[in-house]
Amino acid sequence: MISTDPLFFGYGSLVNRATHGYRDPRPAVATGWRRAFRSYGGRRVAVLTAVPDPASEIEGLVAAVPGADWAALDLREAAYNRVDARASVRHDGPAAELAIYTIPDDKHPPAAGLRPILLSYLDVVIQGYLREFGAEGAQRFFATTDGWEAGVLDDRAAPVYPRHQPLTDAERAVVDAWLHGQGVRVVPGGEDTLDG
Repeated sequence: MISTDPLFFGYGSLVNRATHGYRDPRPAVATGWRRAFRSYGGRRVAVLTAVPDPASEIEGLVAAVPGADWAALDLREAAYNRVDARASVRHDGPAAELAIYTIPDDKHPPAAGLRPILLSYLDVVIQGYLREFGAEGAQRFFATTDGWEAGVLDDRAAPVYPRHQPLTDAERAVVDAWLHGQGVRVVPGGEDTLDG
């Protein structure tokens, strides 16, 4: 029986299956999109969003939203707008409805200064990409994501991100090597060091 449940396209933490219980997640590609870390409203850390870019495509997962009950996912992605992505997402199954979550430019400035990227969040995202797409997929994530000038807050010792996951030494090494190799500013700290 073919499911008629709508799908969402996840391109950040939703790629890590350990962070959600949505069924039938499978690889997909969104053409015409790129990722960016941005500041948003009163958030004390940068958030990851998808931004339109006709020259780019990003990998991620699609998964079913059972019974078209978007409420829980909309709550998780409350800072974002849910937009139709059927025309831009390629995957191996049917979908009467397919959405991507994005924060339009007029809702947020680029991430900078005191809006760092949480390392506990980045760790979860890269763990998902490593498990779904291998080392090459993790490198493609880095290459198709902007906003690294915001810097990274190292909260691994006391993770601030609520869906953080334990990483293997090899997974941590991928994140650390890329940040070091690109010269991304990493500052020590945790929740007590965030502006508020």
